[in-house]
Amino acid sequence: MRESRWQPTLLIRASVALHLLAFLTAIAMPGQWHWVLAVVLINHLLIAGTGLWPRSHWLGPNWTRLPAAATARNEIALTIDDGPDPAVTPQLLDILDRYAAQATFFCIGEKAVRHPDLCREIVRRGHAVENHSQHHWHHFSLMGPRAMTRELQAAQDTFASIAGQRPLFFRAPAGLRNPFLDPVLHRLGLTLASWSVRGFDTRVGDAGRVKSKLLGGLRAGAILLLHDGNAARTAEGLPVILEVLPALLESAAAAQLRTVTLRQALA
Repeated sequence: MRESRWQPTLLIRASVALHLLAFLTAIAMPGQWHWVLAVVLINHLLIAGTGLWPRSHWLGPNWTRLPAAATARNEIALTIDDGPDPAVTPQLLDILDRYAAQATFFCIGEKAVRHPDLCREIVRRGHAVENHSQHHWHHFSLMGPRAMTRELQAAQDTFASIAGQRPLFFRAPAGLRNPFLDPVLHRLGLTLASWSVRGFDTRVGDAGRVKSKLLGGLRAGAILLLHDGNAARTAEGLPVILEVLPALLESAAAAQLRTVTLRQALA
């Protein structure tokens, strides 16, 4: 747990002030209620839109790139979501071993419960397991603070028990969130991490397109997003990540970029 107090962002502080001003205005000038309501609705739309923007920093701290020190060391982070998957993750681990690469696996708690040995194997091979929620519910961004806390705490306990490693980072399902998430993360000692570039490899089965998108953002400090769970398939039926990853790692090596886990990037 973090000892410092949670600090709301400028957007949240401004929104609270606006709501207070709107309340006082409605009391002092009741005839202007329609303008007051319009301003409050616009504010709510702004907050909702910010929650739909995974790489936004307006609702709280969010890793969209590695810290400056890691960038200066020519480090990149390969992050892999939605596993562990018994059909994909073992092959993925073998590819990572072949290239002496390290990755951060944002795993789903209930999948880890179904495949505990695979979750432990990820850690045994030198990778990191982080929190991608317990159930990966699609309505996660609509939850209140208590439900969010239960969901994230359940995943924390799952991974600590199975992998012997309590997560330090959280990635929201689909990257979507609301203003309640940041104080919950603060209480649980978690840091939100999104990405610098993604290949949309859950929807795009064309390995060439996915690879091109990822290579376009391949530079020091980048956080790359791929999926072992829910992976799209190529025309030949191969999970896209398995087709793309070797070429991606070869390009990183040629550019003298070193893959690290998000935990290692903290150093």
